[in-house]
Amino acid sequence: MRILAFPSEGCACQPQSRWGNDGTQMAFVRITEARAAARAALPVEKSARRVLAEQARAFDAADRYDVFLSHSFDDAEIILGIKRMIESLRLTVYVDWLEDPKLDRSRVTVKTAALLKARMNVCSSLIYVHSPNSPNSLWMPWELGYFDGIRPHQVWILPLVSEYDSEFKDQEYLRLYPCVEKLDSLAGRIRLGFDNVGSNNHQVPLEKAARGHGVYY
Repeated sequence: MRILAFPSEGCACQPQSRWGNDGTQMAFVRITEARAAARAALPVEKSARRVLAEQARAFDAADRYDVFLSHSFDDAEIILGIKRMIESLRLTVYVDWLEDPKLDRSRVTVKTAALLKARMNVCSSLIYVHSPNSPNSLWMPWELGYFDGIRPHQVWILPLVSEYDSEFKDQEYLRLYPCVEKLDSLAGRIRLGFDNVGSNNHQVPLEKAARGHGVYY
């Protein structure tokens, strides 16, 4: 299996080309696009929280997932949209309060931490969904740190912006990791992945990266 890697110090790939400080390189998912994806999946007069709650089921210890979605609980509708986008790529997604509806994220406890560790251990990758609400999350930084410790080359950031890619500026440590972008959009279906990868600046679709095909900068 090929190893997924993130840029290290001295890497030929410069932060500007990866993070689009000039506003041209990156194509981050817009919050409106995530909401549109969520609403397209919602039955009439049902909220995102209600749909996700109805999908909740008992977690099976034998289950394995392609993606652990680290996110703010305040972003329920947005997260439903991101979940739909990723699942459209034939990837399986773990959302903690969906798979473990009795989980209490409102408090930091040893019990909740142990359960989240167990769930992350059966996920191939972690996507940290950065939104205006994520800095207020009690658990997202901890989830990122834990997953970095067990699978350091399979941690990615998915920035959500309102209008411009340049909005994503906070929390410098997030720039240590590759970010998930929109590669293209066909017939209303957004294809996610990584752009400008390696010396030949090629693209790596998310579905390949999540299954270990490699992201090299």
